[in-house]
Amino acid sequence: METGILTFDKNGFVHNANNALKQTLKLRQITHLRQLEKIHPQLANVISSMQPRDQKMLTLNIDQQKAVNLLMKSTSFKKGNQSLMLVSIQDINEQLNEKELDSWMKLIRILTHEIMNSIAPITSLSEKLKSYYVKNKEIINPDHINKEIIKNTVKGLDVIEQQGKGLINFVESYRKLTRLPAPELKTVDIKNLIEDTVMLNKSLWPDIQISLQIQDADLRIQADENLLAQVIINLLKNASEALEGRKDGKITVSIAKSQQNRVQICIKDNGPGIPPEIMEEIFIPFFTTREKGSGIGLSLSRQIVRLHRGRLTVKSHPGEETVFCIEIG
Repeated sequence: METGILTFDKNGFVHNANNALKQTLKLRQITHLRQLEKIHPQLANVISSMQPRDQKMLTLNIDQQKAVNLLMKSTSFKKGNQSLMLVSIQDINEQLNEKELDSWMKLIRILTHEIMNSIAPITSLSEKLKSYYVKNKEIINPDHINKEIIKNTVKGLDVIEQQGKGLINFVESYRKLTRLPAPELKTVDIKNLIEDTVMLNKSLWPDIQISLQIQDADLRIQADENLLAQVIINLLKNASEALEGRKDGKITVSIAKSQQNRVQICIKDNGPGIPPEIMEEIFIPFFTTREKGSGIGLSLSRQIVRLHRGRLTVKSHPGEETVFCIEIG
């Protein structure tokens, strides 16, 4: 097996460690979790504190070599009357590198597409306007300039100005993604935050029915209220746009505690859903299926949630529903 396997009891005594684990952690033998402290104190703390069904990732240097990214998953089982913990440890450097390269290639394709869409008409129009004033590489006589030429020139310059502004806005959108402020954490009442953002959305989309399902009304977390509100507003806006024109459009916002005792906010709509072939693309900056969409909303939202050490996930059944969930706190 390429995956390292480690089993230990509640006192930290190791019952089994396979060869893959020893090779990954550069160990000859391991009998107790305390030995991991010599490799990396954080590694020892993470493994000893893992609970059943935990999943964690840790980046560290082992034996003065290059950094490795370790994905750790845990489960518990019984051997006779003894309860044991099993942790799988896998070096996922290669998978991460491939995923990063793939993401960069997708982003470059989208950036190139957007920039070319703006620049191509500017270049073409500039050549057209120039042809009014230059014949056979010579500037025409001013007496030959009439009202029609002036009118077409002004109209063409207006188009160039709009395209230029659009390109500037596009670049500004990219800057937003790379210059997100650090969250200013304070205690946030999730129920109040959701109710406020839902009320705002109802005023913008009065024809869409929005319902709230609150499992626990007294949920509070440490978060940046403004940034978190931006994420929820964006998800509600996306759901509302997906339902535009439908008479039976319905959005359900639910608040509950996850199995990991974290706050879970889910926004579900009964819209057309997201096709499976683009499910992996929707969080890529500037990817959009809407004519007037900027393509940065979901990417920005996921970054904000990650800054809060949370995660933003999506599930969709085309033709039935789409559910975005924020897990945080």
